[in-house]
Amino acid sequence: MAEIKGPDDGVQIDLISGERMDGLASMEKIRIILDGVRDGNIVILEEGLSPDEESRLIEVTMTEISPDEFNGIEIETYPKSETADQSILDRIMGKESTKKLTVIGPANQIETLHKDETLISALVSRK
Repeated sequence: MAEIKGPDDGVQIDLISGERMDGLASMEKIRIILDGVRDGNIVILEEGLSPDEESRLIEVTMTEISPDEFNGIEIETYPKSETADQSILDRIMGKESTKKLTVIGPANQIETLHKDETLISALVSRK
């Protein structure tokens, strides 16, 4: 259902729920993200990727960069309250929660202005 966007249509933001990503293989998640970003969209994940998936996303992105077509990605993440989302057993065992908001966009369109534990502030341009 891709629509053709004109230069004045603005920037599309894809908000992807954790439920949609549940059960997908790592490469399926990475393809959903990169396909959206390659189309010039900003992708926001309700629940972040695991550290291994983030590393793999960066690896795949590096192989797809080309001077005229794709400049890469900008990725920013901040954790949600871990104590509210984790079971007591997870906290005792020191298991890291992957429940974190992640913002991913084309490197030439998104500039992080500020980031802390509760806020990501970004400037998004139309190229």
